[in-house]
Amino acid sequence: MTTIEKSVDVEVPVTTAYNQWTQFESFPRFMEGVESITQLTATRTHWVTKIGGVQREFDAEITEQHPDERVAWHTVDGPPQGGVVTFHRLNDTATRVHLQMEYDPQTLTEKAGTALGVVEHRIKADLDRFKTFIEDRGRETGAWRGDVTRPPQAGETRHDLPDGGKPGDAIR
Repeated sequence: MTTIEKSVDVEVPVTTAYNQWTQFESFPRFMEGVESITQLTATRTHWVTKIGGVQREFDAEITEQHPDERVAWHTVDGPPQGGVVTFHRLNDTATRVHLQMEYDPQTLTEKAGTALGVVEHRIKADLDRFKTFIEDRGRETGAWRGDVTRPPQAGETRHDLPDGGKPGDAIR
């Protein structure tokens, strides 16, 4: 797996940046290669991408989401990838949006693009376009303020998770 981390500072309050990021169907307006995203359920989206002439469709699941803090996801089919976007209040009118993504390049072209930094450049450019998009609008196109708590993993206890739980509730 390859990991990429990039950040962008946007001149909007944290709530505005977060709310816009939850509007997945607007991603094609600032993400290169994303043709469409359909919100299937509160935690599942269907993506159609076309990158390097290759069209792919896959579903992604929101695994964790906390208003004004983070959105985490992973693919449920198609090439394995996942990540988390975190939102950091810089002041009342500025936010740092930080993206960490892991993916597994599948084709020779994808592997070459990764080695040459093409994917990393594309992600940074997408974040820069998000900055322009949200700053030019000055407000979000919508919002979803629901909270999705990551399910516990094997070996964790409930109190290890952000939502607490009682000590000793081992997960098997």
